[in-house]
Amino acid sequence: MEEFVRAVEATVFASAEPLGVEDIAVHVGEGDVAAALADLAERYQGHGIELVERGGRWHFQTAPDLAHLLRRTREEPRRLSRAATETLAIIAYHEPVSRAEIEAIRGVQISKGTLDVLMEAGWVGTAGRRETPGRPLLYATTGEFLTHFSLGSRKDLPGIDDLKAAGLLDPLDEAALQLELGGDSEDELETQGDGD
Repeated sequence: MEEFVRAVEATVFASAEPLGVEDIAVHVGEGDVAAALADLAERYQGHGIELVERGGRWHFQTAPDLAHLLRRTREEPRRLSRAATETLAIIAYHEPVSRAEIEAIRGVQISKGTLDVLMEAGWVGTAGRRETPGRPLLYATTGEFLTHFSLGSRKDLPGIDDLKAAGLLDPLDEAALQLELGGDSEDELETQGDGD
């Protein structure tokens, strides 16, 4: 019985949302789920976290008398502007790339703040200087970029067909991308993004 109770506990704990008895039974198999939940609720009573039922669904929550400890001001995640998103995509697919190259691809100048936001997020870093007159600074994505977007490597970035399937390219964007890449195959997109 103890192993069954532990399985119920693990299922509720690991769930991102409250679960009903039937939902839990799907994961743990046959047994008295309701009795296991009642046992766990009693065990957790008075602890820092408690097992509670709300509307027939069970979840763990912070004990009400300790909730004030967790009500600190939290930094809200900042959404990237369209310019920052476009800049990040250009860097990811064309890295290492200079500011002038980013501007040429986007067709507009970028503000210094756009690159600063990406660097503060840890997704973009400097990658040396190009050996051309003026020695422009080069930008590339970082390991944190790969981690944040769950990519094994830059080769895992979506290609044109993936972007179309996700509905992220409208016909005008697709035509512009094709012109930018000078071709129309996904292989060419991947080749463009593999530069050093």
